[in-house]
Amino acid sequence: MNQHHRILAGGLSVQPELFRFVQDEALPGTGIDPGLFWQGFGRIIDDLGPRNRELLARRQKLQEKINQWHAGNPAPFDTSEYRLFLEDIGYIVPEPEDVHVLTCGVDREVASVAGPQLVVPVSNARYALNAANARWGSLYDALYGTDALEPVSGSQGFDPARARMVVGYVRGLLDDFFPLTEGRHTASVGYFIQNGALMVELADGTRTGLAEPDLFVGYTGSVSSPASILLKHHGLHLELIIDSSTPVGRTDPAGIADVVIESAITTIMDFEDSVAAVDAEDKVGCYRNWLGLNRGDLADSFEKAGQVVVRRLAADRIYTSATGSSEVVLPGRALLFVRNVGHLMTTDAILDADGNDIGEGIMDAILTALTALPGRDPQNRMRNGREGSIYIVKPKMHGPEEIAFTVELFGQVEELLDLPANTLKLGLMDEERRTSVNLQACIAEAAERLVFINTGFLDRSGDEIHTSLHAGAFVRKADLRDQAWIKAYEDQNVDIGIAAGMPGRGQIGKGMWAMPELMGPMLEQKIAHPLAGATTAWVPSPTAATLHALHYHRVDVPARQGAIAEAGRRSTLEDLLTVPIVSAQSWTQAEREAELDNNMQSLLGYVVRWIDQGVGCSKVPDVNGTALMEDRATLRISSQHIANWLRHGVVSATEVRQSMRRMAAVVDGQNANDPLYRAMLPNIESSTAYQCATDLIFKGSEQPNGYTEPLLHAYRRSAKAALKQSTPVPSAAR
Repeated sequence: MNQHHRILAGGLSVQPELFRFVQDEALPGTGIDPGLFWQGFGRIIDDLGPRNRELLARRQKLQEKINQWHAGNPAPFDTSEYRLFLEDIGYIVPEPEDVHVLTCGVDREVASVAGPQLVVPVSNARYALNAANARWGSLYDALYGTDALEPVSGSQGFDPARARMVVGYVRGLLDDFFPLTEGRHTASVGYFIQNGALMVELADGTRTGLAEPDLFVGYTGSVSSPASILLKHHGLHLELIIDSSTPVGRTDPAGIADVVIESAITTIMDFEDSVAAVDAEDKVGCYRNWLGLNRGDLADSFEKAGQVVVRRLAADRIYTSATGSSEVVLPGRALLFVRNVGHLMTTDAILDADGNDIGEGIMDAILTALTALPGRDPQNRMRNGREGSIYIVKPKMHGPEEIAFTVELFGQVEELLDLPANTLKLGLMDEERRTSVNLQACIAEAAERLVFINTGFLDRSGDEIHTSLHAGAFVRKADLRDQAWIKAYEDQNVDIGIAAGMPGRGQIGKGMWAMPELMGPMLEQKIAHPLAGATTAWVPSPTAATLHALHYHRVDVPARQGAIAEAGRRSTLEDLLTVPIVSAQSWTQAEREAELDNNMQSLLGYVVRWIDQGVGCSKVPDVNGTALMEDRATLRISSQHIANWLRHGVVSATEVRQSMRRMAAVVDGQNANDPLYRAMLPNIESSTAYQCATDLIFKGSEQPNGYTEPLLHAYRRSAKAALKQSTPVPSAAR
């Protein structure tokens, strides 16, 4: 949009739709004067905009020095010498001693409850509402409708045999988590309350109670015939729904119709890797949804089975306490984090006083905090948490100086919005190598705000590849998980987090389960995350959250963290700096082609939806047809891996282009039933998505830190412009 169409405010030039949103929707009710808000916004841009650009220039200079070092020190090279070089150029800084996290005002869901965490694109209101409401989930539904229990029912209707299997499995869980003083829940025929204690009647007439009576928290209904029973184990609640009028309850000896458990304790509403927001129009849609979540009035309607369904935020859940003397009120919704974009990207939604695009991450910090204010209001029945904190996850930061910049940014935003110091809490994603090798120093910079650190295999691998692009040919993508550096990375994140005092003040997290249709393998494997000492780990759906919650009942995470703390640091910096390259290429032609096709299919399958439809996160079938939850982190590792193999001659440009055409045909076929899909073949020259994918590969080594956003944004904006030009304007709008 041309400059003269913009609105001038506080020395800034603002796109009209963004300005109107702030003026008409975000600011009213906050008590903040609009004129003073925009003046303060302009001061933050004037102060921090140049510093943001300096940090990005610093990244580039360090990368250039690393490239030069690898050119003069071909593999195999001495890791100790490599470390000294990185210390000499300031890539690695001295590790501070006695680092302690001091964050206060942290909600219990973040500070002390171990459980699943959902990540969802904030751009999709329905998905966002589903994720916020995923605090509670039906365990019966999660087990019955997935492959969590084998065999999977082939019945189109209600399958009584599978229902019995689910009920039997859940009764076994009750015996594991809430054992009785005598007998087992599997033999229960009734539940009632007597003198503040939960009593269970067994099939043989025995009346017994819980071996640990304090695990009984409350109930609804009457003491003699409760409608539900509320239990608590490892900080997580579980509710027995008793209703003999339902199909399941009618056949259950105790009348249990369902078992509902606390599932997604926290949810990240994402403005970053899972959304495709490239302009003011897109950003306003995201900010509006986030504002609606915090006000509590976000709603979305859709048609299901011929009926219009309106989705809204769930209300809190109210029970009578075990003794009957008071109410127990539990949140009906997950505690919400918001993930801003990182420091790299700029946006023309607002221009600074010199006419330059401003840092999108700075804009996000200001506007996501502004739109989070209703969630702090004690009078808001749908408020987000009880401590008045705003939880912001900041991704893709490189080293302690960038964390310090974010801390300064948050402080200035608090002044702008008249918030108490340290209201804005920081979630630090340990997904860039310069952060990993300086993690303790990074924590020190944010000690009074930090509430979250986590690991992420995909982005961290993408940065590992780009940082060491010139060192040699990387191992195959699947083999990256078996390398020394990844174990050191995962271990030290937990070790340093525990030693710095994260337990009781914040979360230590692990990455995503990317196969949303494979819940059986997830139920078997993802218990590794709480066993590793993580208090949370990412899941792709509410159903996955419900099933993953079982792992936190099975594992006492604080006890695990105590054992890990006693063992001390389990890896060295040299382990972390071991670059996963091969000294001699021994792959066969078939292996190279398979690796190339695997990366290419993933890349094209994601890019084509991003560019043509603006979908930032979706289930993308892999080359074997398995649905994977993809976002930009997946794209980063795939594009950088191909770029690395190209640079070192593992594959040729001709082989890459041949693979692109092969996999374009596969992706076109996988999307054949999508009416909005635009096929890439046969006219690849006219496919904006195909051209973007080409640049992501052949210009991959040039991209800053291997990020995909600059190219994705440019091509998506081009696609949107072309779509608007080709769409007829309705006569009423002319």
